[in-house]
Amino acid sequence: MISIVMLLLSLIPRSSSRSRTGSMGSLVVDVTQTHYQAEQNHSITLEWTFTPKPDTITSVYIYCQLLTGLRASVLLHLHEGVEVSESQDQQFSGRVQFDRDELRDGRIRLQVSRLRTEDSGLYLCGVRTADGLGSGQCRLNVTAVTDPPEAERETETNSHRPRRWISLYTGMGLMAQVALTVCFYFFINSLCRKPHLPSDPSDELVEEVSTQTQNKRF
Repeated sequence: MISIVMLLLSLIPRSSSRSRTGSMGSLVVDVTQTHYQAEQNHSITLEWTFTPKPDTITSVYIYCQLLTGLRASVLLHLHEGVEVSESQDQQFSGRVQFDRDELRDGRIRLQVSRLRTEDSGLYLCGVRTADGLGSGQCRLNVTAVTDPPEAERETETNSHRPRRWISLYTGMGLMAQVALTVCFYFFINSLCRKPHLPSDPSDELVEEVSTQTQNKRF
């Protein structure tokens, strides 16, 4: 059986022989920073660069994932320069901003907002252009917001004690309503959602990133 590497090589133009780890053909993908540190609820911008710069944005395919010990979550899937929003994992829905015009400069900038501790992990981004295929990775560590001092918490608790039971019942009612709404949403979503199959020729990019995902999972 032909390996995925041989399949990828057969799909890449043979006009250039330059290659290195994490790249095929003449395309080279790098990260501007290997480690990022951020705090919960803040925002951060993860950045990759690739060379040579593309002739056109429509020749660019991108597939970026977060790898943790439990799963792989898709941040961005770009097909012929167009974002495939259906591929994005629910974990990052509405939290990732991307400027496609920067692709002309060989730059990928993903701004992730409202950070969560579960956003910590290894971020792997695969890129495919007419010059080849490559990938780069960086690591993000999101720390939780520290609790206020004990004395401050006690003061706040005492100030709200007369309304304690009213707040409790109100909160329980809201939680029940939210839970029912979420259950209904996922039920309808499970009936309507269709599995997304990446369109050729981005299939091989997804397969390559998935292969690296299995190799890098910790």
